[in-house]
Order: sequence, then C-alpha cells, then structure tokens
Amino acid sequence: MRRVVRQSKFRHVFGQAVKNDQCYDDIRVSRVTWDSSFCAVNPKFVAIIIEASGGGAFLVLPLLKTGRIDKSYPTVCGHTGPVLDIDWCPHNDNVIASGSEDCTVMVWQIPEIGLTVPLTDPVVVLEGHSKRVGIVTWHPTARNVLLSAGCDNVVLIWNVGTGEALISLEDMHNDMIYSVSWNRNGSLICTTSKDKKLRVIDPRKMELVAEKDKAHEGARPMRAIFLADDSIFTTGFSRMSERQLALWNPKSIDEPIALHEMDTSNGVLLPFYDPDTNIIYLCGKGDSSIRYFEITDESPYVHYLNTFSSKEPQRGMGYMPKRGLDVNKCEIARFYKLHERKCEPIIMTVPRKSDLFQDDLYPDTAGPEAPMEAEEWFDGKNADPVLISLKDGYTPSKNRDLNVVKKNILGSKPAAQKKFDPSSTNKAAPQASSPANDGKLDEVMKEVRSMKDLIKAQDERISKLEDLIASLTNNDASEEE
Repeated sequence: MRRVVRQSKFRHVFGQAVKNDQCYDDIRVSRVTWDSSFCAVNPKFVAIIIEASGGGAFLVLPLLKTGRIDKSYPTVCGHTGPVLDIDWCPHNDNVIASGSEDCTVMVWQIPEIGLTVPLTDPVVVLEGHSKRVGIVTWHPTARNVLLSAGCDNVVLIWNVGTGEALISLEDMHNDMIYSVSWNRNGSLICTTSKDKKLRVIDPRKMELVAEKDKAHEGARPMRAIFLADDSIFTTGFSRMSERQLALWNPKSIDEPIALHEMDTSNGVLLPFYDPDTNIIYLCGKGDSSIRYFEITDESPYVHYLNTFSSKEPQRGMGYMPKRGLDVNKCEIARFYKLHERKCEPIIMTVPRKSDLFQDDLYPDTAGPEAPMEAEEWFDGKNADPVLISLKDGYTPSKNRDLNVVKKNILGSKPAAQKKFDPSSTNKAAPQASSPANDGKLDEVMKEVRSMKDLIKAQDERISKLEDLIASLTNNDASEEE
C-alpha cells in the first residue's frame, strides 16, 4: 500500500509576515525592467535597489533600522546608470558588488555602523563589459572572486583583489544571459540564456561540460541553480506559456529527472535554495505568493510542500543566508519582500513544541570563512565551504577591510580579453603590463613637471602683481596727502 501522506519534517512549514513596525517603510523600489531580485540580505544589512534620478543607487540599511526610512537617508550612488543587480560577498558582510546599465561592476565597502553619508567611491571599479551588466555573483568558496555577466553575452570572472578580469567567456553564449549560478564548491557554473539553452561550463578550462537545447520551450526567461549534489533546478515556461520547474542531472542532461507544470502566470519564477534542508522556494515577480518544494531522492523528486500567500504583489525578494536566522524560533528561512514603497520580512518556521536547539533542522551550514584565496582557485584548486554550527546562534564579527592592489593600475586596460592559462596567470600578468606601465609612468612624471613649472610661473606672476598693487596704493596715499 502506498502511503497517502509522504513523511517529511517540513510538511508543516508556514510563513508569516512580521508586524508593520518591523518593516522598512517609504522606500522607492526601483522600477527598472530587469528580472533580478532587487534585494540582497546578510546577517548585518539589507540592500535594496531604489529609484534614483541621474544615475543608479541602492540603499543599505542595518537590519535593525526598521520603520520609516527618511528620504534623505544616504545611499550608495556611484553608478551613472540604473543598478540592475547586487550581491553581498559571502566572506565579508561589509562588502557588496553591484552591476549597472553604465556597463561597470563596482565593489563597495560598507562601514560597520552603516552609511552616515552618501557613498560615491567604490573600493574598485571593474570595467570590461561593453553593454549593461545584469548579473553579479560571488564565488562561494574563493575569497575576492566575482562573476559578472552582461548584455554583451560575455561572462567575466574577476580577481577583485587586483581589479583584473582573469577569465573571459566570450564565445559561449549567442544571446542574452538570463541567469548564472555557481555549484557548491565553485568549480562549475550553469547558465540560461535567451536561446533557450541550459549550459554547464567549467570556467577555468573554458569548456562546455553539458548543454541542453530547449530546456523549457517557452520564450520567456529561464532561471537555473545548482543544488548541493550538483544536480540543476530550472524554472521556465512551456510553449503554451505555462510556468514550469524541472530537475536535471548534468551528466545525462538529455531528459529531465522531473518536470512539473504550475500555472499560467507570466512572472519569472526566482528560485531560492537552502542546501541544508534541500528546500527550494519559488518567488514569482508580480506574484503575491511564495511556493516551496522539497527535493529528495524518491519519485517524483520535487515534492510540493505549501504556499505562503499575501495580498500585495512582490517587486523583488531578498533571501537571508542560514547563519542570519533565529534558531531558537525554528526559523528555517527569512525573505525580504519588496512592495512598491516598502520592504517586508517574511519568516518561514517549522512548528516544534520544544525550545531546545533542533539539530535536525540546522545541520552545520556554510560560514563566512573562505577556504581558499583567489589565486589558489585560478590556479585550479577546489574547496568545499567551511561549515559552522548554529547551536549557539551566529554572531557577526567585524570583517577585515577589502584591500585592492591593482597590478596594472597605470596600464591602459585590464586584460579581459586574454585566454586563461592556469599555470601562467600569476606570473604573466605583472610582466605583461610593465612596458606599458613604464611608458605611462614617464608620461605622468612629465605632466607633473609641467604642472610644477606652471605653478612656479603663476607664483612669480602673483608676486609681481602684489608689488604693483603695493606701489599703486603708496602713490594714492601720497597724492591724498
């Protein structure tokens, strides 16, 4: 006999919006037409892309700064075009990256207490895209490695510590890239694009590992994310414009492990994944609900759990990392739902009678420590996330500042177009730029000398004019007598 109800400890997960005084009010959420989440959260701050005249800006609020946000509250406003995507660094809770219509990626250091004045100077500006940058996502395990994808159909992977693009995937995509996701140890990426293809790519070898044409046959945007076991979960649309979700094995990608049709709404489904519980939350742009599913090894593999429904449609959604949750209340997920004029936290809870720590709900989770440096990853090393226990809760610590040492700061352009050779990256980069640097250095020194000469000449001119004024003043005085 088949069980009528599948056994699962997450079957009774329920969502609850917080009270009004715990929301962030009077925020003008961005109206730009782009299918990113517009919100990024970590255990210290919530960042929200907002409407900004004459450029692009986003708010960064300490989590406890709830209530009405004053219109004069300082923003991060260094971009000259609208901001399209933001992502907090997983290894430093004070560092955030932003991609914009102005074709640049900027990395920002947020002060420990939050912003007291507008932040206009990023730690580093990453220039390499020729069209707007719609996706930014940090490497899960290597410090200071950032991926960006633009409407020029190019994926760049940066060493933020030096400001260089060390990997450029130019010929992999023929059409606009809709989404990019790292796998758990950051050795592979999966992408979806307008040509309806799902691709799995080894970025360091610049090789296409797997490709599925028409993963979803509809014309509207697809999304894909890697799961903990390296399978891939996608959302998209059927030919009849019904929303679909699917599960794929990259090693045999011809047929999906599971494919489910949902409804006929036209909002793009943004997937948020918790690798510790294997739950996926689907938030449709313009929907007023969050559906959640559990992924297991038994058919039908993607099991519907429940739906959180509310009255207002969502403009975007932020998702708190596991270490930012309240384990004493059995909170397994927290979302930050963007309305037109406010941000509303939504808490997902597993009902339990005991107040003790529930170790089955909170296995060790990815912590903020990076297991390797950027150079090690570019050299070919892989490492799994460093796990931490949440038994005593997580207390954010003060992070070290992001230091950028630009190897080619006087060079004409970062080496974005170079083909990647793991063995030669670190050695070749400084040498290749040195002749250009020497020429540029001479030019700068020459300009400094000419400015000094100009200042000297101006000083002489000023002293002559002062002498003239003094003599004229004396003449006037003697005439009056």
